[in-house]
Amino acid sequence: MKRATTFLSLATAAVLLTACGTTDTAESPAEISATPTTEASPTNAASPTNATSPTNAAADPPGPTGVPDGMGSPGVGDGVFPRTVGHFGGTTEIAAEPKRIVVIATGQLDAVLTLGVAPTGVAYGDGAALVPEYIAREFPQFGTQMAGFVDVGHRQSPNLEAIAALEPDLILANKAASEGNYGTLSAIAPTVLTEGTGVNWKQDFLLLADALGRTEQAQSFIDDFVSRAEDLGSSAAGSPTVSFVRFTADRARVFGVPSFAGYIAWDANLSRPESQQFDKTSQDFSEEEIQLANADWVFVGSQESGTGSRAETYTTNPLWTGMSASSENHIVTVEDDPWYLNAGPTAATIVLDGLTEALVG
Repeated sequence: MKRATTFLSLATAAVLLTACGTTDTAESPAEISATPTTEASPTNAASPTNATSPTNAAADPPGPTGVPDGMGSPGVGDGVFPRTVGHFGGTTEIAAEPKRIVVIATGQLDAVLTLGVAPTGVAYGDGAALVPEYIAREFPQFGTQMAGFVDVGHRQSPNLEAIAALEPDLILANKAASEGNYGTLSAIAPTVLTEGTGVNWKQDFLLLADALGRTEQAQSFIDDFVSRAEDLGSSAAGSPTVSFVRFTADRARVFGVPSFAGYIAWDANLSRPESQQFDKTSQDFSEEEIQLANADWVFVGSQESGTGSRAETYTTNPLWTGMSASSENHIVTVEDDPWYLNAGPTAATIVLDGLTEALVG
């Protein structure tokens, strides 16, 4: 196989690129965070910080709604191959409908399965199984294929030899984690890079679907999703504020408007507390700043929550138990993987369903 042979001559260079290039930023594309440029003002922990108007009122979306100009394969119909796809790594020709697909980026396994396609090789994320629990639950029809997925390593440092051995006809990755390996991956098989990070989930889903020749299916999914989100916003009584919180082994964070869950709340026209109106994916908060997590409803994911964990330490703190959301039993424990790790379309549906169940019933 010509591409695989070329790959062998690049393997050593790839190791150096992996060591010197992309670094492991935060846990996943769903929650890459930046140091905030401003701090929210401390407020009384007993009540939510004042909310501004609903986050999408007279404002641009926090993330893209479609594929950027010049990307995808404009004018080429679904199911038509060969097709040339512009993407975040360049331009790639896909000769025929892909049958042996490798997915590297977090959320891409979710995306291809949502489109009815089972990949051959799969990478895993930090602290996650090769097949996340929610994926196995939501896609029982692919149980046999999931049992046969080939592990191609960690998404930040995939096993290039294992990928080459699969002789894939398409590799899907994202720029955030795989830009440094793009040349080597392209030598193995046609490779398409999405942008990565949770706020870009719609754009990335559509771009991935273009590579598979399934753009109409992806657009229909997004249109239905946005319609359901708008229904939630019009049904939620009293314009409640919503807060998104995640605990990991060494961090406690609140998530801003330009995040995966934040964009979903924006689609639903849900208000955010003033403390979470910052223009970053997430912001760390200390135990003394627990009030930054408060809102009418708080949705909490934890990578670990046992005795002595950061989640246990924070959520037993009197500042936490004294929050109005806690007093009103409006703190909702959510499934960490789809809410805060995997920025895929089915994960987005799980988040929207969770918001709907809490706010509407």
